[in-house]
Amino acid sequence: MVSQRVSQIKKDNTITMIDISVVKRGLGFGESIALMALMISLVALSVNIMLPALPEIGKELGVKHHNDVQLVISILILGLSVGQIFYGPLSDNIGRKFPIFIGIIIFMSGCLLSIFATQFTVMLAGRFMQGIGAAGPRSLIVALVRDQYEGRAMARVMSVVMAVFIIVPAVAPVLGQAVILIANWRAIFGTLMILSSIALIWFMIRQPETLPRERRIPFSLKGIIMAIVEICTNRIAFGYTMATGLILGAFIGYLNSAQQVFQEVYGLGQQFPFFVAILSLSLGGASFFNSQLVMRWGMRRLSRIAIQLLIVLSVFYFFVVYWMGGHSSLWMLMTYFMIAFFCIGILFGNLNAIAMAPIGHIAGVGAAVVGSLSTLIAVPLAIIIGQSYDGTTLPLIGGFAILSIFTAIFMRWAESKR
Repeated sequence: MVSQRVSQIKKDNTITMIDISVVKRGLGFGESIALMALMISLVALSVNIMLPALPEIGKELGVKHHNDVQLVISILILGLSVGQIFYGPLSDNIGRKFPIFIGIIIFMSGCLLSIFATQFTVMLAGRFMQGIGAAGPRSLIVALVRDQYEGRAMARVMSVVMAVFIIVPAVAPVLGQAVILIANWRAIFGTLMILSSIALIWFMIRQPETLPRERRIPFSLKGIIMAIVEICTNRIAFGYTMATGLILGAFIGYLNSAQQVFQEVYGLGQQFPFFVAILSLSLGGASFFNSQLVMRWGMRRLSRIAIQLLIVLSVFYFFVVYWMGGHSSLWMLMTYFMIAFFCIGILFGNLNAIAMAPIGHIAGVGAAVVGSLSTLIAVPLAIIIGQSYDGTTLPLIGGFAILSIFTAIFMRWAESKR
């Protein structure tokens, strides 16, 4: 065990001293970032790689209602939200490594179930299992970072990890399209099995435990409930968790509708994964931009600018599209999405880091509650947006406008008595 001290991190005009404990086993900073990015990217990969396969899945498994095939995306994210609440308390008690191991194993089991599914409900059950499993690395990677960093420094590290996490969705639809052309949609789950196996072996061999025994918390239901109450009664933690859930709902609503919008409204066919890739790179660019400026400008200032720009842009574009009869040109839609996703990329890293800031002493359960609650808020909102698809882009753009306004309201509420 080696103790490293990061000093003179300026936060709200206060100099804070932070002790960071890590286990040195030859795992360098670059390798650590790469490993965390790979594991957390299992979630994004599991979502976006499926987009080109949705019509084929719906046709083969006999989906009756056209919009219901979107549940292949939403159910995985629902499983993610349910699973997160369990991994945090468990990791606070036994450390971070074993719960992540269990999560990846569950994820692989869900992939197997989906591979052999002959009914749509069985497919959804497999997707739900994948979400529960992916919740392990997804939520505990945040705790791994939180064990070592705080405040703006944490936001910077998370931005680097999230940049890779966002770049993966840019490649994922193209990869999914290539797999379908070579084989079929079932082979996509085989691809996920291979990648998760690589992540599992790499993690178990190379990643040290970041939570020493003296900092572990005995598992108790009472302790979990008290931790949840603390988070939900902390204005900053709860307010920014709600804000995260609202803006995440808009983004998942886009994921639900992307295949239909690009292939049905604009007739892009097999080209649509490349347009999704461009938008994903816009998110990744925002994360990199945020990592460069967050130490100078601060999380709150960047978040305020991003949400204000998103509101103005979304409301304006909604009325433009409405005036045009529900359809705009493809270049107008892409321009809107690129700017909107850049704003969302800024918000993703910062809102979560701000929500975690006051609850560092319960990082495991804190990350679980923040992640689970925000996703539980997001999924129903995203399903509403997706199911409202009517052959135009108005439901999607309107969802962005409304949810960004409520995001700003919760951000302002959280800061009102700070």
